[in-house]
Amino acid sequence: MKFSRNIELGDPSSNKQTFVDIKLKILCCRYWLLNLWDCHDMVFPFWRIYWNKNEGGELIHQDKTYKMNPDSLYIIPPFTSFSSRFTRKNRYNSGIHVLGKNISDTDDESNYLESSLIHFFIHFNLGVPFDNVYPGILKIELTDYLKERLLYITERLKIENKDFKLTFNMKLQSFIKEALTNIGPELWKAINIDKRVLTTIRYIESNITKKLSNPEIAGIINMAPNSFARLFKKEMNISLHNFIQNRKIAKACDLFEHTNDTIEDVSFYLGFSDRYHFSRVFKTVTGLTPAIYKSGKFT
Repeated sequence: MKFSRNIELGDPSSNKQTFVDIKLKILCCRYWLLNLWDCHDMVFPFWRIYWNKNEGGELIHQDKTYKMNPDSLYIIPPFTSFSSRFTRKNRYNSGIHVLGKNISDTDDESNYLESSLIHFFIHFNLGVPFDNVYPGILKIELTDYLKERLLYITERLKIENKDFKLTFNMKLQSFIKEALTNIGPELWKAINIDKRVLTTIRYIESNITKKLSNPEIAGIINMAPNSFARLFKKEMNISLHNFIQNRKIAKACDLFEHTNDTIEDVSFYLGFSDRYHFSRVFKTVTGLTPAIYKSGKFT
């Protein structure tokens, strides 16, 4: 038997290929009965996919209201300011008010079609730079493939919603990626960001626990601080200072989701001067206090 030599990574072709690295990280996935969904001016540093099995749910972004229907998914990019409501039980005009429970395999969903919102949601991140696309609410028509995956996922969530097996994880990731491919080319503008900005974004991600300054970051790519600040704002549609704050709060949300760290622990870990400074920044970015976010009393 003869072996070929000098074949890079086992590829027999001399044609170079470029692939886009998307680092999908799922934060949570749930299937709920919602009796109340009065949430106002929410902003979160992660992606969300919403689907309602029945009518009555609405999403509001800026001056536009989206009447949610069972034939569509609704994708909300990070840092989008939006509100939600269940129109049959709309009680509050401000704040975050959610009342509901997980759907189990003993629940007959047909008994809740009029009284509750049958609501499925996923929170996830894609990694830089794809967590910095333009904010908005994206309505995606359910294809046959997405319907099949959605049925599988929701049925499994009724049986098990904590310890997910490999097959479920793979199908859930497949569902998210397929949904994203239906958004269109505007999602992928992020891959054309100036390489100097991408270099600094990666540096920020790797040093998110430190106190980062404009001069320090500009020095990474040998630019004057003011020139770099202008370049960053042009490429990312956000100031460098606000970008760093957003990424720190995104990391804080991740820690609250997956650890038992206290608010003080997270504040110290991410380089804030104290809990109160951290709490102010957290509320500015998300619209919620860290305590409310940590309690999980929202969707």
